[in-house]
Amino acid sequence: MFSNIGNVNILTSLLMAHGVRHAVVCPGSRNAPVVHNLKACGNVLCYPVTDERSAGFFALGIALATRRPVAVCVTSGSALLNLAPAVAEAYYQHVEIIVVSADRPGAWIGQLDGQTLPQPHAFGSLVNKAVNLPLSTTEAVSHWLCNRLVNEALLAGHFPCPGPVHINVPIAEPLFDFSLELLPEERVIRRFPNHGHGGARIVAERLLEAKRPMMVLGQCRCNLSDLDRAKFRRAVEAIINRGVILAERLCQLPLPIVHADEALCLIGDDPGYRPDVVIYLGDTLVSKRLRSFLRKATDAQVVMASLDGEIHDVTMHVDEVVDVDALEEVFYAVDDLLHERPHAEPSQNDDSHNYRFWWKTLLEKINQSIDEYEPPYSQMAAVRYLEQQLEDMEVDYHVHYANSSSIRLANIFAQHPVFCNRGVNGIDGSLSVAAGYSSAVEDLVFCVIGDLSFFYDQNALWNTNLAGNLRILLLNNGKGGIFDLLPGLEKSEASDLLVSGAHHTSAQGICVQNDIGYLKASGMHEMQLGIVTMVTRQSKRPMLLEVFTDAAADAEAMRDFVRYIKDKINE
Repeated sequence: MFSNIGNVNILTSLLMAHGVRHAVVCPGSRNAPVVHNLKACGNVLCYPVTDERSAGFFALGIALATRRPVAVCVTSGSALLNLAPAVAEAYYQHVEIIVVSADRPGAWIGQLDGQTLPQPHAFGSLVNKAVNLPLSTTEAVSHWLCNRLVNEALLAGHFPCPGPVHINVPIAEPLFDFSLELLPEERVIRRFPNHGHGGARIVAERLLEAKRPMMVLGQCRCNLSDLDRAKFRRAVEAIINRGVILAERLCQLPLPIVHADEALCLIGDDPGYRPDVVIYLGDTLVSKRLRSFLRKATDAQVVMASLDGEIHDVTMHVDEVVDVDALEEVFYAVDDLLHERPHAEPSQNDDSHNYRFWWKTLLEKINQSIDEYEPPYSQMAAVRYLEQQLEDMEVDYHVHYANSSSIRLANIFAQHPVFCNRGVNGIDGSLSVAAGYSSAVEDLVFCVIGDLSFFYDQNALWNTNLAGNLRILLLNNGKGGIFDLLPGLEKSEASDLLVSGAHHTSAQGICVQNDIGYLKASGMHEMQLGIVTMVTRQSKRPMLLEVFTDAAADAEAMRDFVRYIKDKINE
């Protein structure tokens, strides 16, 4: 029988799954549930040692002899600090020691309770990783968090090089209920290092072996000048013939336009569109709907290609993390494997065929509907018209979009990769980044930005480095318009002034004081004329077009757009 404490059981299950077979255990009451579980497993050899300082070095000796990770478990309070000398030695000898410290609930730290002190990160930089587990794991998110943290710590014990890790386990009373018959079966995350581009090959194999593969690409950068375009194009065609690629405009790779958000709005919970393997490349996604879809696809194997060696569990059920040097390597590996296996055809069973056919048909219909849709005067109309004009440009250009509504409109209408401060998703700094970018290139640089983002970052224009290649499309509807699309917020009396930042500010004065060419528009014709002027006019100083719209009309345009797409698909 095992403890009935959730985080202890998750930890125990994953220690077993990651191959821990030796544990040095020190006496104490708070760590008794962990010690009990390790003993009850039956396949962990437990060594009792009373003195914690000696216990740490004893564990180091076992690890040196067995060349296997060794756990050392202590109770709360100063017991943990006694391990510091052994942890430091293990760190500099590159030996995998797993320190498991029981802890009191965080609420009691500093409250004159016995054996309590701040235990998380007690070893500072002398461990490869330190994690603090959630106290409760009864909710799905807290269970996922606990599982992920333990997996991350255990993987960090041997990557990128062996070393000690620290897992702190807050445990609430009662401590001594050992009534659980079986340990939970926990998700085990496996890591595959990149040896001679072998990581990319592993990802490619998972994709080609799948019956219903889905490749998802978030924000990523790529040096297109070094891209083997013929090889890349062949791989993309092969992947699309087998499944589906969902890539947002934040992806810098030259991939087909895919309107995933609109497609998922129509799909709902239809299981026929769910993949059996998800290959996740890149960083953040704009679409909340796409993240939700991936998290619901719990039956799918999820393989994440990692550039930084970290686990970014966007889907909440990543199975494998594979290290790669560059995302395009995955596409090259797909092409190489297909040359090695010329007869490797896509799965032809009905399930696989329907999956490919349904996705292909749906995405084609959505693309056609968006091409035909003509929004009324709104921020949506302004972005659509700008992107139409950019399609006809014969000179090189780069486009930066600010966060919130702007980047979402880019995902609908942009036919090219875009830049956006999507690492943290804040509204600050978008204009400054575009300004800095424009100072480092001679091409035209466009920045599409909402009013709150613009006024927050207006000092980006107080800059002597700016030149005429910077062009700004300011979408001003007098507030944070995206808040009008959040269901339920309209019921709050604080919505406009206190939440959405309602204002009556114009950029004209800012432009005058900073020698920025200023244009404005309050209707469709003025907006279109202003965009043409901004795109085509030669200028030695930056230009700004301020498009004034109504926030309610902008929100209704978005809703009308969704209705239009649904109606066209259902015709």
